Amino acid sequence: MKELNSLPKENFLSGLKISLLLCLSILAACKTEQTVVSSPESLTTTYPERDKMQDSLDQIILMRQKEKLMENYQASAARDFDILHTDLDLSFDWANQSVIGRAILTVKPFFYAQKNLQLDAKDYDMGAVYLLEGETKQKLNYGYNERILSIYLPEEMTAEDTFRVEINYQAFPERNSGGGSEAITDTKGLYFIDPLDTIPGKPRMIWTQGETEHNSKWFPTIDRPNERFTQLFKLTVEDSLVTISNGRLILQEALGGGMRKDYWEMDLPHAPYLAALAIGNFAKVEDRYGDLPLGYYVEKGFEKGAAKVFENTPEMIAFFEEKLGYPFPWPKYDQIVVRDFVSGAMENTTASIFMENLLLDEREAIDSDWDYIIAHELFHQWFGDLVTAESWSNLTLNEAFANYSEYLWNEYKYGSDEAGLKLIAEMEGYFSESEEKLDQLIQFQYEDAEDLFDAHRYNKGGVILHMLRQYLGDEAFFMGLNDYLTKHAFQSVEVHDLRLAFERVSGKDLNWFFNQWFLDRGHPELKFDIDYSIPENILITVHQVQDLEKSPVFQFPLEVSWYEGKERKSKPFFVNKGFNQFALENGTPVTQIYLDEGKNLLSRRTGQMGAAQFQRQFEESILGVARYEALDSLVSQDAEEELMVILPQALQDSFWAIREKALGILQVDPSWPEQIPGIEDLVLTLAEKDPKNSVQAGALEVLASWNVEKYQPLFLRKVNAPSYLVAGSALTGLVLSKEKPEEIEFFARFEAENNFRMVIPLAELYIDRSIAGKGDWFLEKPTRLSQEGLYYFLGYLAEYFIRMPEEGEERALVYLYHMMEYSPQNFLRMGAFQALMGFGDQPAVVSKMKEIAGKEQDIQVRNYFDYFLQVLTDEN
Repeated sequence: MKELNSLPKENFLSGLKISLLLCLSILAACKTEQTVVSSPESLTTTYPERDKMQDSLDQIILMRQKEKLMENYQASAARDFDILHTDLDLSFDWANQSVIGRAILTVKPFFYAQKNLQLDAKDYDMGAVYLLEGETKQKLNYGYNERILSIYLPEEMTAEDTFRVEINYQAFPERNSGGGSEAITDTKGLYFIDPLDTIPGKPRMIWTQGETEHNSKWFPTIDRPNERFTQLFKLTVEDSLVTISNGRLILQEALGGGMRKDYWEMDLPHAPYLAALAIGNFAKVEDRYGDLPLGYYVEKGFEKGAAKVFENTPEMIAFFEEKLGYPFPWPKYDQIVVRDFVSGAMENTTASIFMENLLLDEREAIDSDWDYIIAHELFHQWFGDLVTAESWSNLTLNEAFANYSEYLWNEYKYGSDEAGLKLIAEMEGYFSESEEKLDQLIQFQYEDAEDLFDAHRYNKGGVILHMLRQYLGDEAFFMGLNDYLTKHAFQSVEVHDLRLAFERVSGKDLNWFFNQWFLDRGHPELKFDIDYSIPENILITVHQVQDLEKSPVFQFPLEVSWYEGKERKSKPFFVNKGFNQFALENGTPVTQIYLDEGKNLLSRRTGQMGAAQFQRQFEESILGVARYEALDSLVSQDAEEELMVILPQALQDSFWAIREKALGILQVDPSWPEQIPGIEDLVLTLAEKDPKNSVQAGALEVLASWNVEKYQPLFLRKVNAPSYLVAGSALTGLVLSKEKPEEIEFFARFEAENNFRMVIPLAELYIDRSIAGKGDWFLEKPTRLSQEGLYYFLGYLAEYFIRMPEEGEERALVYLYHMMEYSPQNFLRMGAFQALMGFGDQPAVVSKMKEIAGKEQDIQVRNYFDYFLQVLTDEN
């Protein structure tokens, strides 16, 4: 229905009329051949005509489907002009949230002669436009429709002509903004954060986010990924502020009156969406990788945390250079943490910008777990920035590599088990999305490029690269990447360029691989049958049971493994049909085998093993992901008998994720200590000294759920742990104890903490015991929290004032109204809405919520608001 409704009405009706006329013609043709159907027996004589008619109808339907697809076909952008260099002179009107700019573009026709230069320039007030020839200026006529600037050149220019145009303008990024996607939640391109310095505890900032085609909100350009230029950005700012942009800072010019102009030069070409700037009262942590300068920019006071969060950057660069055989391609690399970012992070060339979750103090950074996103944006400097997808249809050529870099880094730094668990998480993210849609990774039919930022292009793409690596072998895979980067450096590419690089290196034809994984949709759904009746020659049957109308029959290598004592053996087979049978020819009798034990194949599977087999898998597999799968499967099967055997082993497993998983199982049932002798001592050991803080924290939570009073001395010691994960779990244990009200002063010493793991237990304590006098504390904490911590806290804030309105209910409501209406993060607007639902018995509150909901621009958030407001209205 969505596709139907998206068609222009007149086109749809026209197509419907044509289809009806064709159907009538076919019926008429059939009637002339066989006009009489007089009895059931004679129906047999009409089947050929009916089949013919059905075939024709099927062709009409198929033709119409193709027409609808073609209406949304997104071709790679035509190259009419080539921008060679962009020179920007910018200043910023903070009060009006606008950019005052002069752009000088050096341009040439790409191939054909041209007379009309069209630039993307969204929501500007346009000034004069000039053709520059030496020191002279010739004023040019232009047309402007708020989106496209059409500059009328004085004469036709050829590909041999290079010319310069000057454009004077004022850009208003706030105009016509909104929309976006789950990955990139807004489209302003350039953002003023607290521009009038009115929000306590929040710094003034400017930062940009250009992907997909949003940088034309603040400078005129050809805003397409297959464009490239060098640049010089001149930024006029208050001399108290720091600027960061692409390339090198080559000059800082004092202007007087407290103002300064910074000159940032980028002398290597890159795509328009990768141009960026950030302005604020940043502190800089300096680092180096050899001769490459590195900078970590954060708000002042967070320097030590930043040094810890980004400390692995030099090692990451060295690792990626070694794997790719290609040096870091740019003159420096900065990483900037900003407030209210509209994505997780963005790989601007030489200057990646990150969300504020990475803004940590020294203690918070102890448990920093941001290597994955740091690696992701860093790998983009090769895949996406150096070699760029020529169109958003080929987006996975950027994002699949960045996602796979997270696996590569985990494998190198933390081991294959942790990398394997990461791969499984990526698969599960894709499988969840595949329930709603199945797309080709290379997708030319779409309505909005923002819709392509999904678990197909990211998760599935990364897993496919891993499978290609498994098939080719490490040497051929990484040599292929080197060939791809070397041949296409500073160029735009499509998926066939990647295939050809691997084929040049490996000598293998890879059309079959790229056709099914990149250019078709779906994944194998496999049913396995294993015949153990001849234990020395086990028979394996593999059925592909996916819907073949939506997905192809896949070809893929399948590893079969088994254990002879402690020795792991394996054999590869190649699946290439819907029904396959293989004889293992193992020789030595075997009673249990594993198909894709390491979980390297993107597939869903059924018909594998029961509880006893999963217990054996846990006990004999040397692969952490297989042991993790076995433990998880036993929980799903409610296999209590088998769990009682392996949980003590799981608590002592070498892989921290299995220890953590086992603790999660134990926490939900306080009877485990009675069922498994000695299990409590194992948990206590983990709580005391496990090397992984998340495991220590999980163990403390288990002990608190089993016998909170017994372990009060342990919680009192661990509440002072350096790790907030550990200290927060210990504080939760203390809060759950039956302390007398007069001893509440003990907890007051934690009120100054601003980490949500400490704030949330305190909030729960004050609410549970109805502690008066904490209204100011509840209203002050939101200014210290951010992101998920703030989201969690909003519900507690509402609950406190619902129970104790005399502590400041009106102030709490004003804050929640403001958050629901103005928070730049949609999940925080939803969090404020959920908190306000607690006041739903007050008509004035409901009325105000409806008023704010009516202003919501994000359609998904608006639907969420409307649905629950209707529920609230019906209940009242």
